[in-house]
Amino acid sequence: MKVFVTGGNGFIGSVVVRQLATDGHAVVCLLRPTSSTDRLAGLRYQRADGDVRDAGSLRAGMAGCDAVIHLASLSSWDLIDSPEMKDVVLGGTGNVLDAAKELGNPRVVFVSSVTAVGATPRPETLDEDAPYNLERERGLTYSLFKHQAEALCRDAVGRGQNIVVVNPAEVYGPNDTAFITSSNLIDFAKSNPVLVCRGGTSVAFVDDVALGIVRAMERGRAGERYILGGQNLTLEELAQETLSILERKARVWVLPNPIIRAVTRIATALHIKLPYNPRVIPYATRYWFMDSSKAQRELGVDFRAARATLEPTLAWLREAGHIQ
Repeated sequence: MKVFVTGGNGFIGSVVVRQLATDGHAVVCLLRPTSSTDRLAGLRYQRADGDVRDAGSLRAGMAGCDAVIHLASLSSWDLIDSPEMKDVVLGGTGNVLDAAKELGNPRVVFVSSVTAVGATPRPETLDEDAPYNLERERGLTYSLFKHQAEALCRDAVGRGQNIVVVNPAEVYGPNDTAFITSSNLIDFAKSNPVLVCRGGTSVAFVDDVALGIVRAMERGRAGERYILGGQNLTLEELAQETLSILERKARVWVLPNPIIRAVTRIATALHIKLPYNPRVIPYATRYWFMDSSKAQRELGVDFRAARATLEPTLAWLREAGHIQ
């Protein structure tokens, strides 16, 4: 197929482009003039200049394509509460769906997030049918707009569009040059004691997630969502696994969530610099434990264990000089 990809130069997107090319698909990547294409070096793709906020550029790039994979988003922690989040995540998704409708209704895969599924205050595993429970929570702008973008997809499916939603978990792997998740591992590698919240996450390797996205395009059922996540770990377990791989001895201290939330709130209000990004705390102090059995069953993808996910990520961080 000829596949139109937004966000194809990103951490996950570049691996999706590689997987598409490996499977024999032709790829058209929507790229802004300022987009770095370092992660696409050596891959075959056609460039389409544009932006998801520009409906005309979407229609021009998507014309003649058989499928669409929509990854473009704002995902760095510094931009997680950006005023642009609504325009990019919600507005951009609406523009992609509108363009697809005008251009013959190709299959669309919307790459959402497990943050749009929901979270729990204590360890509890959620699946695709979990009711979203974060509408009134503060500091979860990214989660809320991903959830609302999924609602746009459901409405479009109701009007006859061919859309599949995938929900990647916390994705690790080489070439996370923006340190979206690898910043956690750098902190674990350099701190003593290692400080963590009471929270947890589903850990997934970038190659497994990319394969799940491509398989969703090929095999997913219209109107369905698929969680793409691996082993569920508490943040304490994630830190301990990282230290074990690095053969590093350090203490891991689990801080009570009420205390770390209060400290973060007060320091932010008083403009006091913290040794961590305060935008992380609303996410880190919850459990994002997920069940990916539906994706394994229907898409035919497997997710490697946490240790097998972290080892190549840490090896890349070492090779790049970010950790010892």
